[in-house]
Amino acid sequence: MSRTGRLFELISVLRVRRTPVTAHDLARELGVSQRSIYRDIETLRSLGAPLEGQAGVGYCLREGFFLPEFAFSQDELDALILGLGWVQQRADPALAQGSESALAKILSARKNGPVTSGEPPALVPAASASKLADPPQAVLLRDAIRRQRKVAISYEDAQGSLSDRTIWPIAIVYFDDVRILAAWCEHRSAFRHFRIDRLHVRTILEERYPGRRQSIVTRWRQQDRDWRSILTVSDTSKGYQLTGALTPGAMSKER
Repeated sequence: MSRTGRLFELISVLRVRRTPVTAHDLARELGVSQRSIYRDIETLRSLGAPLEGQAGVGYCLREGFFLPEFAFSQDELDALILGLGWVQQRADPALAQGSESALAKILSARKNGPVTSGEPPALVPAASASKLADPPQAVLLRDAIRRQRKVAISYEDAQGSLSDRTIWPIAIVYFDDVRILAAWCEHRSAFRHFRIDRLHVRTILEERYPGRRQSIVTRWRQQDRDWRSILTVSDTSKGYQLTGALTPGAMSKER
C-alpha cells in the first residue's frame, strides 16, 4: 500500500471508531510500524485533519471532518447490509472482519448520517443449519489469487486418495455449504475444481503463473459455461461432492 493510500485508510479507520485508538492497534490493523503511524498522524495534522490524542493514550478524529459522502438509496443500503452480513457469518475470520469494517465505514459516511443502534436492519442474514465455516486455507488462497502465485497443494478426493499438485488458483466459488477453488492444474494440464475443505496448502510459491489472470478466468468460463452445476447432493455421508467430468473439452472435476 502506498503512503497516500495508507493515510486515507488511517482516516477511514479513525472515522468509524468511537473511542481513542492506540498507535499499537492502528499499526497492527494497517500492517505497519508504530513509528509509521506516528509520522502519519503528524502528516494528517499538518494537512488540517482534526486529530486528537497523543502517544500512549490513543487517537481519535473529531466529528465534522469532511470525507466524500455516500448517497445510497434504501434498497442499495439494504443490499449492502444483507450481503456483508452474510459474509460476516459464513466467511473466514479475515474476510468476516473486512466485511464488518467495510459496513461500518459505509454506514458512518452515509449522506443522512450513520445508522444508530436503535435502528435494526430490515433484512437479516441467517446461516443455514448446515453452515460450514471457511477453513483457514481460504485466506492463503485468496492471497495467492491476488498476487497471481502458483501454489503447491495436497488434495484428498472423495475416495480418500491423496495427491500433490502445483496449481494456478484463479477464483473461489462460494456455494452455500462448500467453497470450491477453480485453478489450472499443472499435473493434469487442465482446469480443475477443488473443494477447499479437502485441500492443504503446502507452499505459496514465489513464482507467478504466466499470463493475465483475467484472460485465464475468461478461458475457464468459456470451457465450462455450466460451472455452477459442479455440485450434487448425492453424497449424503459427506455432504456436497463434485460431479464427474463434463463433455469433452470442458473442465473436469476433482472428486
